[in-house]
Amino acid sequence: MAPANLVAILILCRGRCGLSRCISLYLVAIAVTDFLVIVNGCILNRIDRIYFRNSALSTTPGCKLTTLLIFATRDCSVWLTVAFTFDRFVVIGLHSLKTRYCTEKSALLVIGMVCSLSCIQNAPFYIIFKPLYYVDGVPWFCVIKSFYYTVSAWQAFNSLDHILTPILPFLLILLLNTLTVRIILVASRARRRLRSSENHGDTEMANRRRSIVLLFAISLSFLLLWVTHVIQFLYVRITGVGYFNSLDFNDPQYILQETTNMLQILSSCNNIFIYAVTQNKFREELKQVLIYPFTIFIAVLNRKPQ
Repeated sequence: MAPANLVAILILCRGRCGLSRCISLYLVAIAVTDFLVIVNGCILNRIDRIYFRNSALSTTPGCKLTTLLIFATRDCSVWLTVAFTFDRFVVIGLHSLKTRYCTEKSALLVIGMVCSLSCIQNAPFYIIFKPLYYVDGVPWFCVIKSFYYTVSAWQAFNSLDHILTPILPFLLILLLNTLTVRIILVASRARRRLRSSENHGDTEMANRRRSIVLLFAISLSFLLLWVTHVIQFLYVRITGVGYFNSLDFNDPQYILQETTNMLQILSSCNNIFIYAVTQNKFREELKQVLIYPFTIFIAVLNRKPQ
């Protein structure tokens, strides 16, 4: 996933996909945050904690930092998806706002605000962890402090965190996509009446149908990959058992919790593919990037000696 996101970033930064500067900025920002989610969630946290337990990242300060980065990049990825969905809704349905909002300056401002607020929102997570144990005075790993489950303010913070990600983003994405699809369908019916045909060979209608499929794919993917996270949150709140902190990797509760985390990371990884791979020019650029090393190699072999 990480190499794929790096390739996507490279292709989008070249600006040869036929996309506007505004769209390219959103897609690059989503690809970058998705890449950071993979680095922080998989490499620095999961792989390091399981296979390199004696590294600096396994100490409590390192564990706190990587956990904070995971939450911040995850939320940034989710809310950038919401921001991009809103941008597409404005382009399709709010033409009076399009010229003022759908600009490069506005996109940079929105991206900066989303990333800044994601970091601020998750900053309190740094203080809720304590060491799992000490070795020669060095704190190792992280467990959640008991006050996180008993103090009303922290319970409210936990609920608010889950509302902000993923419940509210999903509702917003679903609402915006529903309104966008409705606008597309109304415009399509009007176009059919004007053309008085079944639209054989109508490229505009084909593009609109692809847009509907794309929008539903975004909503369904987000829902399916985050539903286990919501279920786990409700299970913890109802039963009061707390989140699992043991290092017993064979425990069913641990496996369920890690599966939830894996699906969250996967949700952050697939956005760029849903948005970008559907573009014909993106696929063409991808082919060029993939064959470029072979082109260079063949050119070197065919170079005549001086």
